[in-house]
Amino acid sequence: MDHFDPVVLARIQFAANMTFHILFPTISISMGWVLLFFKTRFAATGQAHWMEAYQFWVKIFALTFALGVVSGITMSFQFGTNWPGFMNTVGNVAGPLLAYEVLTAFFLEATMLGIMLFGRGRVSERVHTWATFLVAFGTTMSAFWILALNSWMHTPTGFEMIDGKAHVTSWFEVIFNPSFPYRFSHMMIASGLTVAFLLAGVSAFRWLKNDRGLDVNAALRTGIYMAAFMIPVQIVVGDMHGVNTLEHQPAKIAAMEGIWKTQRGAPAVLFGLPDAATQSNRYEIAIPKLASAYLTHDWNGEVKGIDAFGDKHPPVAPVFYAFRIMVGVGVLMLAVSWLAVWQTRKRQAIKPWLARVLVAMTFAGWVALIAGWYVTEIGRQPWLVTGVLTAAQAASKVPASNILATLVLYLTVYVALLGAYVSVVFHLAKKATAGAIHA
Repeated sequence: MDHFDPVVLARIQFAANMTFHILFPTISISMGWVLLFFKTRFAATGQAHWMEAYQFWVKIFALTFALGVVSGITMSFQFGTNWPGFMNTVGNVAGPLLAYEVLTAFFLEATMLGIMLFGRGRVSERVHTWATFLVAFGTTMSAFWILALNSWMHTPTGFEMIDGKAHVTSWFEVIFNPSFPYRFSHMMIASGLTVAFLLAGVSAFRWLKNDRGLDVNAALRTGIYMAAFMIPVQIVVGDMHGVNTLEHQPAKIAAMEGIWKTQRGAPAVLFGLPDAATQSNRYEIAIPKLASAYLTHDWNGEVKGIDAFGDKHPPVAPVFYAFRIMVGVGVLMLAVSWLAVWQTRKRQAIKPWLARVLVAMTFAGWVALIAGWYVTEIGRQPWLVTGVLTAAQAASKVPASNILATLVLYLTVYVALLGAYVSVVFHLAKKATAGAIHA
């Protein structure tokens, strides 16, 4: 085991835990607001199908919430086991933000979730609706605090270093650091798109099984209209986020774009195989000057290349590929959602082939999300906190063999749990469909 780098293994282990964990809050954040929409539509119209949609999707919300909590607890232990230098150096910033997340968000979610799941018929409709709102609000507040901390790690402000430890000088500057508004907006929309395709995919699955009740159609339309509206907004927010990243983390942009040499009129590399040895992209297909145009809003704007950062730059290949996966899935989402909206407006029902496409894209949001998260986090390397703390400085002295053993165990459990989650989601859909057809 001595030939394994314990820092690399620790990074892979944390990435594995984070990859698994982030899947579930991403759904629960926006699903809470969708449930509130269903509930308020029922309250406003009295139409039973809105409550039927609520009662089906609240089961998936509960399952998602449970897995998010469990995986989050596992992840939090790694601050102590694998990255003790992180809390030792920036714990005065990270500790309170994590505590705020627990106090203002998690407690609120956990308390109101019981009323939301089991309170209908035992409390008034108004109280039940209020509980649904508080759960949705709590999930968003949870994301607010976590993304405030994550953004601070990318663009740290509002602190000073005293004896090797970060001390807060302005909580406002810590929380509303330069990248936070863009990262928070980008993540919230990504959550909405993930839920939109989950709604559309599962509803299309039920539709193909001849469950074409009003509740199924309501959820299907909600999903495709959410996606069709949010994708263009995400493109605009993504552009703003990219400009902000160019200002504060130009090395990440260089890796994303596959730009090795600092230049004016930088091309947009559509395809290529980044080669660190030759500092170039093999088989490159690029559009001249386009990267400068959308990054600097000037066709001849200067974009720094990897050569400008010495050894303080991320690995190019994983960031480069992940960025293109994220964008590619986003373009596919745009095309499918707009086509689905067009079909439902013109024909009042989607065609079976498009329903099958929606089923195949049920978890497309996860693919784009993970790719985007890898761009963000790998793109920050070698830093944990930009300009303050590197991954190597924060890593523990745990032997590589121990980290590798727990990594294998984590991956085994996570693959099993992820498979179980997807299976249960479609099992609930089949069960609901069977009940509707036999009713």
